[in-house]
This record gives sequence, structure tokens and C-alpha cells, in this order.
Amino acid sequence: MSLKVYGIPNCGTCKKALKWLEDNSIEYEFINTKENPPTREMLVDWVKALGSKPMRNTSGQSYRSLGEVKNSWTDDRWIEAFALDAMLLKRPLFVKDGIAVLVGFREKEDAIRKKLGL
Repeated sequence: MSLKVYGIPNCGTCKKALKWLEDNSIEYEFINTKENPPTREMLVDWVKALGSKPMRNTSGQSYRSLGEVKNSWTDDRWIEAFALDAMLLKRPLFVKDGIAVLVGFREKEDAIRKKLGL
């Protein structure tokens, strides 16, 4: 199994998720989206798998600064926005064997295990 976790090191939710993965002896690769933002192609695949709405970091400053116009955006427009500013992405985002399977880390453990295929 190839598990990649996209996020930023100082994100509290990312820290919680990484600790959970380590506590459960689950191997993963962490990708810092500030240093290595996802490509447009990756974002297209992620939006196809998860939808753009769950991927939005609605609590971040980048999201709030977009104004009301963001409410009418299509998935394609969100992909462009994510490509321009990775801080718009909810964290962490889990990609298993090349497919986005989970974004965020607030679900119950059973749901997380199921989505990660554990």
C-alpha cells in the first residue's frame, strides 16, 4: 500500500493524523503542500474522487478572502483556485495508491480505517 498524506507541518489536524498513523504502525509519506503544491492534474483527480466542496479549507484566511463570488464557483474554478493557493485545501488529504480517499481527520476511527482500506 502506498499512502501519501498532503498537508503542512504546523497544522494541528495534520499532526493529529500523523500521530494516529504512527501509533497504528501505518507507513506513509508526508508531502508539505507549501513546499510541494499539488499539480493541476493531481487536483483534477482529487476533485473527481472527493468533490471540491469537502476539499475546501473553509476556516482559513485564504478562503475567507475570496469573498462571496466563491459561492458560485464550479469544480473547474475551484481546481484553478487550489492550484494557485494550496492553503485553500483542507488538510490533511490522504491519497492511497494514487487515489484521493479522505480529506480532513474528524471522522470516527472506523470510518477513517475504512476509507484508508485498513
